[in-house]
Amino acid sequence: MRPTPSDTETILHILALEYPDPRPALHFDTPFQLLIATILSAQCTDERVNQITGVLFADCPTPETIAALSFSQLADYIRSGGLWKNKTRSILATSRQLLEQHGGLVPCDREALMALPGVGRKTANVVLANACGVPAIAVDTHVLRVSNRLGLAQSRSPDETERQLMQRIPKRQWSGAHHWLIFHGRRFCQARKPRCLDCPLGALCPSFISLKPDEKKSKKQDGNDNGN
Repeated sequence: MRPTPSDTETILHILALEYPDPRPALHFDTPFQLLIATILSAQCTDERVNQITGVLFADCPTPETIAALSFSQLADYIRSGGLWKNKTRSILATSRQLLEQHGGLVPCDREALMALPGVGRKTANVVLANACGVPAIAVDTHVLRVSNRLGLAQSRSPDETERQLMQRIPKRQWSGAHHWLIFHGRRFCQARKPRCLDCPLGALCPSFISLKPDEKKSKKQDGNDNGN
């Protein structure tokens, strides 16, 4: 069941009130730093990425300084974040490609971003929305889960979920909605034990509305078990 256009508007309004400061949890000062932090965020928590980049960017804040590192030198900075071998290769290659092809600047173009090593559509959308001011919806695991539970999308594919969200959400809200859905997934709509009874969207959420009374009782018990 999909929400009506009116319900969608209400959902977005409630999310905007609930999360009034939609910005990335990743720490960065430049578009380049956001790009590198987003590459590092794959299968890694934002908290861990911020710990890594706090040291890395203090020593190597630009593509020039990172490109000058050896594989082992960069690996020493990012080893604690997981998938460090692939990320080390990607970050070094991306830094060098930015210098060779873009004058050291991060391009505000999706195709150019996705041509960089280690940069997929989600990473490109994060950079476009948060460093370039280009409306975009980056679909990570939180956005995928929450948007499908709310009925804003009906797909297991990130690309198709993005397409459906772009159809249902006004373009001016794309970037904000990306963050709202992430924050909501972390605060209420967790993967294993969503806090449905505490959720400000419960009355509009088809995933919760469709539950049987005994299932809703179970949700309440789960919340109590979590101390909520």
